[in-house]
Amino acid sequence: MNYWNPNDVRFWESEGRKIANRNLSISILNLLIAFSVWQIWSILSLQLIDAGFNYTTEQVYSLAAIPALTGALVRVFYSIGVTYTGGKTWTIFSTLILLIPVVGIGFALQNPDTPYTTMAILAALCGFGGGNFASSMAAIGPFFPKTKQGSALGINGGLGNLGVSLSQLLIPLVITFPLFGALAGAPQTITVGNRTANVWLQNGAFIWVIPILIFAVMAMFGMTNLPLEKPKLKRQLKVFQRKHMYLITILYIMSFGSFIGYSAAFPLLLKGTFPEINTIQIVFIGPLLGALGRPVGGYLADKFGGAKVSLIDIGFMVIGIIGVLHFISPNGRSFIGFFLSFLLLFAAGGIANGSIFTLFPIIFGATESPAAIGFASAIGAFGGFFIPQLFGWSIQHTGDVSVALYLFIIYYLLCAAIIWIYYTRENADIPVDSLRTQ
Repeated sequence: MNYWNPNDVRFWESEGRKIANRNLSISILNLLIAFSVWQIWSILSLQLIDAGFNYTTEQVYSLAAIPALTGALVRVFYSIGVTYTGGKTWTIFSTLILLIPVVGIGFALQNPDTPYTTMAILAALCGFGGGNFASSMAAIGPFFPKTKQGSALGINGGLGNLGVSLSQLLIPLVITFPLFGALAGAPQTITVGNRTANVWLQNGAFIWVIPILIFAVMAMFGMTNLPLEKPKLKRQLKVFQRKHMYLITILYIMSFGSFIGYSAAFPLLLKGTFPEINTIQIVFIGPLLGALGRPVGGYLADKFGGAKVSLIDIGFMVIGIIGVLHFISPNGRSFIGFFLSFLLLFAAGGIANGSIFTLFPIIFGATESPAAIGFASAIGAFGGFFIPQLFGWSIQHTGDVSVALYLFIIYYLLCAAIIWIYYTRENADIPVDSLRTQ
């Protein structure tokens, strides 16, 4: 292919739309599996000690947090790297590399004497799945006209984010029976109280091998490397000289950081706050709503403006936190209320995730957007580490999560002020909702 201009209406209608939609579909599948691998420790880590692994509780929680750190660190490199190799080439590479952690974890889980250092390294390698988000979003945007990028990026990110809930839904099921027979090794025996049961924790890793291979092959034969100018690294890095790089990063932490952080912490919060209720089979619902909210946010941003939609969503997120605070209080304690409040928080955060992302091409343009996306999404991914840590700190020092939740409210109000001052009001620095139609 020697020509690509999706803003050329004739080209878009004749062939551009078909190529763009095909690449979007395959990108979604590869991003879905990447998020699934990224989050497998959010479930597997819960049963390691019961299965006989001689790790401390702190080490187990660290295994759930380490992938978030790695994913955050590699996102900048992934978002810039894809602009040089092309979306097809990078997608094949970034998907196939996930075979290393899933195969390694599958074998490591079969031996309860596996050193913690080995397991931590394998957890870190899972973080490469988190890096795929930045490269995927940077690659898909140029396939679509400016007026459709919000919806396209929302669909790509939102359906890709479903990998979190897919992982939390599927792993608790596949570890309960010998899915792969003798090929996957012997089971572990878990003892909880007076009850014992056999589980195959390694299935939670091996289950992703075949999808990884299938989706990588689909990318090889179905995706396209666009004939775009390879931007010079120096030009891309100029974005770090702009204050809006840091303002939009604060906003992205609010949206994506909340999504991935709450996804990691939600199973632990439910188990710790309502230990009398078995919630492992329903924890996926929160991340599911957050993921589905992302394409909705992109669509609403295209229709009404990303800044306006984000501002409204912050209001709903604050309402969700207030609800959580009420339903964990002694006078209002209610599992249903707590669960529904968190679902509101997930849904609103997912919509904000999609709407915030539409601001990148408007604020930074085509040249600087990949670096901006990489940096902001990298810092945002640290939410997967710091939010659970903040909840843990709050519980340890105050007895519950209330202090952490009040801090989140203050942070969300700060984000609302940033959107209003810099992107929404009449004399805003960059009136993004007006510029999107120009």
